[in-house]
Amino acid sequence: MTTLTVWTFDTAEGAAAAARALEVLATEQALVLQDAAQVHWPEGEGKPRTRQLDALAGPLALDGAFWGMLFGLVFFMPLLGAAIGAASGAVSGTLAAVGIDDLFINRVRDGLTPGTSALFLLASDAAVDRVRDAFAGGDPAELVATTLDDEQERAVRQVFTH
Repeated sequence: MTTLTVWTFDTAEGAAAAARALEVLATEQALVLQDAAQVHWPEGEGKPRTRQLDALAGPLALDGAFWGMLFGLVFFMPLLGAAIGAASGAVSGTLAAVGIDDLFINRVRDGLTPGTSALFLLASDAAVDRVRDAFAGGDPAELVATTLDDEQERAVRQVFTH
């Protein structure tokens, strides 16, 4: 099974530092991730900055449209929801069918505010434990996770694989 985890940090730089630590593990082949993205929201800025982390992405990486849709739901859908009505419900319903439900989206949204950051990882369940170990001592403020069963993972890959 595959797990989508979001590790939130209390600083805008926390996710970048954590990504560097994971890059070392990936270089040593001690950790294999399927895909990764980072969000940081500098204090005083109106919106967060996002980027896919190609250095951490494995051969099963999704294309940028997956991260774009997910980040759109987390950060922009609350603003656009009233304007586009039913379409916003259809998009969130589609992701809910693959294990990324409103509770997950809302927990991520609530954990990311100006001055914070997050690391989004798509990995096997075994890799999640290695990531947690890598963050020991500098633990993230919060972990939000959802597990995709084999059918849900297939559905995501069908739509979002290069």
